[in-house]
Amino acid sequence: MSSETALPFSAYPIREAGFVASLGATVVIAPHPDDEALGCGGLLALLHQTGTPVAAVLVSDGSMSHPASELFSGPARRAVREAEFRHALTILGADVQEPLLLGLPDGQVPGSPEEPGFVAAVAQLREFLERQQAATVVVSWRRDPHPDHRATSRLVQAALAGMAAAPRRLEYVVWAWERAAPDDLPTDADNVTGFRLDIGAVVVQKQRAITAHRSQVAPGVFTDDPAGFLLSEEMLAHFSGPYEVFFEALSV
Repeated sequence: MSSETALPFSAYPIREAGFVASLGATVVIAPHPDDEALGCGGLLALLHQTGTPVAAVLVSDGSMSHPASELFSGPARRAVREAEFRHALTILGADVQEPLLLGLPDGQVPGSPEEPGFVAAVAQLREFLERQQAATVVVSWRRDPHPDHRATSRLVQAALAGMAAAPRRLEYVVWAWERAAPDDLPTDADNVTGFRLDIGAVVVQKQRAITAHRSQVAPGVFTDDPAGFLLSEEMLAHFSGPYEVFFEALSV
């Protein structure tokens, strides 16, 4: 967390686990492999307990956490990350079909129609959401302080704008825990309400799903790039508790 930014999350009202039964068919959208476990793994596990249909979308190819690796080419790194993504979903018990893998470049997810790949990705997302008859979409917070997370939100916003009946929208936080500046947090203009979801009953599952992303939590996978990215213990600590933070859009 930015030392100058006080996060309001602990003051948000709590919604009990049974809240998820109101969501209906849900599509969870992750900018990178591991965001689904970090940001909303508890929600996914609770959805499984209610028998709610769940589908998943992975936006980026996840290949750039260890870009200097020579033992693992870019496509090989992508394959590892996608396998970890599927493993995490299995641990969470999500009865997901084959996820939609957009395969957009890690670190360069397009966030506007002028950028290559944006229009095609929006069309794929919209078609997928309509095919799933999604009642709820769960996606990274629109100003989560990572460019791919923000771009993912804009892709989803554009996809929803073209739908006859837009799904309910929940937004989860990942990097806001560590990097949020005041302008990254919700304002009245965002027209959202914040809450904490009680995931105490499934927090162990969530932790297992996070550790399924082995290449991101400990050395030993991409071994020839010691400067590559790993989630710090301080960062992981934000996701070890019995609550997940969400914003619910009051209008799309």
